[in-house]
Amino acid sequence: MSKIYLVPTPIGNLEDMTLRAIRILKEVDFILAEDTRNSRKLLKNYEILTQMYSHHMHNEHKSIDGIIKRLQAGETCALISDAGTPGISDPGFLLTRACIENNIEVECLPGATAFVPALVNSGLPNDKFVFEGFLPVKKGRQTRFLLLSEEKKTMIFYESPHKLVKTLTDFVTYFGEERQLSVSRELTKIFEETKRGTTKEVLEYFSKKPTKGEIVIVVDGKK
Repeated sequence: MSKIYLVPTPIGNLEDMTLRAIRILKEVDFILAEDTRNSRKLLKNYEILTQMYSHHMHNEHKSIDGIIKRLQAGETCALISDAGTPGISDPGFLLTRACIENNIEVECLPGATAFVPALVNSGLPNDKFVFEGFLPVKKGRQTRFLLLSEEKKTMIFYESPHKLVKTLTDFVTYFGEERQLSVSRELTKIFEETKRGTTKEVLEYFSKKPTKGEIVIVVDGKK
């Protein structure tokens, strides 16, 4: 039966792979991976021999038609990203939409995603929140911040290490020096770290030390 599985993969610690995810990756006809070089390590660790193909932001528009044809012919496939759940700031949305439009069954497995542990361990309200992902780098950045400065729900952002200080500086500018936030990096890995405090305190902390790893920032909403 034609079907695509969206399969979460560990965001750092390989032990966070679920038994169901391993089984699905072994049973499908082929796997679509954001970076086959990165995913090959994961597949090798769990002795998964399924054929793997590249599917990322630079080729997804061109490859979707071919994938749909294979699925319509009765094959099954699994989509994985480098880390976490496909479609969350990673390729996945376009293919998922195309499958739905072509009446191909889509099933998303539960599993690892970076913002959930970062939100839960932030100590900030998590009954209502907004996921912003990566902020605009240049065009639209100021406009986005002006809108977010009035947001009352807890906000979640993804950021790269070399842009962290700039983003924290913008937080001070648009949210004020006393807004509470939490910065989590290297989640599930050996050097996992979460720094909590005001925008001013956290900015001062990361301005004095080099930062590595993927980063999730959780910011309190306007009171």
